[in-house]
Amino acid sequence: MRPVSNRGIDMKSLKLLLRFLTVGGLVLLLLIPLMMIRGTIQERESYRLQAVERVVEGTAGKQRLTGPIRVVPWTETRRSEWVDDKGVKRQREEKTSGHLLQMPKTLAVSGRMNPDERKVGLYKVRVYEWQADLQATFDPALPGASAKDAERQYGVPYLVFGVSDVRGVVGAPDLKVDGATIPLQSGTGYLGARMDGIHADLPAISDGRVAGDRIAMKLTLKGTESLSVVPLADNNQIRIDSAWPHPKFEGYSPASDVTSTGFTANWKISSLASNAQKQLRGEDGGSSQADRIVEGRVLAAPLNGSVDALHVSLVDPIDVYTQADRASKYGILFVVLTFVGFALFELIKRLPIHPLQYLLVGLALAIFFLLLLSLSEHIAFWQAYLVSAVACIGLQFVYLSGVLKSWARAAGFATMLTMLYGVLYGLLVSEDNALLMGSLLLFGILAAIMWVTRKVDWYGLGTELR
Repeated sequence: MRPVSNRGIDMKSLKLLLRFLTVGGLVLLLLIPLMMIRGTIQERESYRLQAVERVVEGTAGKQRLTGPIRVVPWTETRRSEWVDDKGVKRQREEKTSGHLLQMPKTLAVSGRMNPDERKVGLYKVRVYEWQADLQATFDPALPGASAKDAERQYGVPYLVFGVSDVRGVVGAPDLKVDGATIPLQSGTGYLGARMDGIHADLPAISDGRVAGDRIAMKLTLKGTESLSVVPLADNNQIRIDSAWPHPKFEGYSPASDVTSTGFTANWKISSLASNAQKQLRGEDGGSSQADRIVEGRVLAAPLNGSVDALHVSLVDPIDVYTQADRASKYGILFVVLTFVGFALFELIKRLPIHPLQYLLVGLALAIFFLLLLSLSEHIAFWQAYLVSAVACIGLQFVYLSGVLKSWARAAGFATMLTMLYGVLYGLLVSEDNALLMGSLLLFGILAAIMWVTRKVDWYGLGTELR
């Protein structure tokens, strides 16, 4: 028996290596359509954001309620004596003007968010109507002048309610001050550079006391997707409930009860846990005169959401674009596993498979994600997933029956693909355990491949390659 030369073994090993390199090259080539599909998903998601913007332009955007804030204009006159060059005593006056920003002692806000959806083309945008009931109390006392030799005079005070998008105010809110109904006006007066909203003039100050110890307002506010409330008082109690079963809470964590029929959330927040008062006054830190704001010195910049607030968002837990994007990230894994199966059939069962057949099967795997995206825009995500998976598995089954020259082998591959699609769906619906499940899946697949090929004579298989 003639021994096989080392040169012959090296050439056959090289053929085996080239075959694996060819398959690896095809995998890299298939990254191109997979990346194009991911780009399409991101493009469609951007279209949805444009749909949200169109709804915001037609109704109102995300809402943030701030207030009430009691604003008291003041003018302070300070007299001082000075001696001129001739030694004559003279008097002069210095006037300073500013505003007191008084925050509530207590604030109680409750209301129900009634969710709805606006359809813009293929896209659905979540909107709501919030029926709010607000109760607040203030300290009627006013601080004195900043110096003993100064005299302070107060102007007409007014209440400010910050509303981030006043177009969402439905009808005329019912405002009662100390039990009396007071009309509201547009704008926020002195705070106009910092926030949009509405205000109401209060009676003139009498005997050093400001009217408006007790504030009550009923407000109906429309918005899109998210609602925020600023905990502005020393003690805040806020309650929001809704029929939407998938809320997202940010800023402050509430005591919540979330069920399939809706949610109820309660917040109890003190000024010790919030910097909202200082942020609204424009302070960098504590000041001996926290309420004293000099005209033009601060409050020049808009808030832009920088004030501490609690946020409630009406989210969609099965956002089709997020789900489709997550699914597409596993596309290369599908291709690699299928190609590994092909390679094992080719080497172990001696079935020559042309690289073009590899490529066609890989493209069929990639088209699944495009089908999933397009169908999920019209039907429920799970239905789109089922239809896309059945269509692609059926196509693979028919094609592979010819490639593998056996309906049974094609059925085996179809069964493998069915299991992969099933596991992938489990990863998508179990977001919290996706990493764990994905890691276990990869480990199990690698273990199965190593078990099947543990006794394979790769050199011997290499000698039989064409």
